[in-house]
Amino acid sequence: MTDTTPQAYRLRLYVAGDTGTARLARNALERLGRCSGLAGCLETEVLDVVADPAKAEQARIIATPLLVREHPGPPRSIVGDLSDLSRVVRALELPCDPEEVA
Repeated sequence: MTDTTPQAYRLRLYVAGDTGTARLARNALERLGRCSGLAGCLETEVLDVVADPAKAEQARIIATPLLVREHPGPPRSIVGDLSDLSRVVRALELPCDPEEVA
């Protein structure tokens, strides 16, 4: 018997406040959530390093916005406003068609 359960993906976005770049990154994360390859198997979290500097320090965040694919491992990350979603999909090795989220 073959297991057809989709693999779960967990993405964490680190931003610094409500800057224009942070808003672009949040919007990109939202668009990724509409990808059919991630439907029903995507968990996301947004952490504001200004509001919670202890978590940022614990995670050793030195640049924002930073999107991290935490699961499945090994972790992969990309820094920037995330506006080039095809680059994000490739960097994080997500099961998405970049054209679908463009």
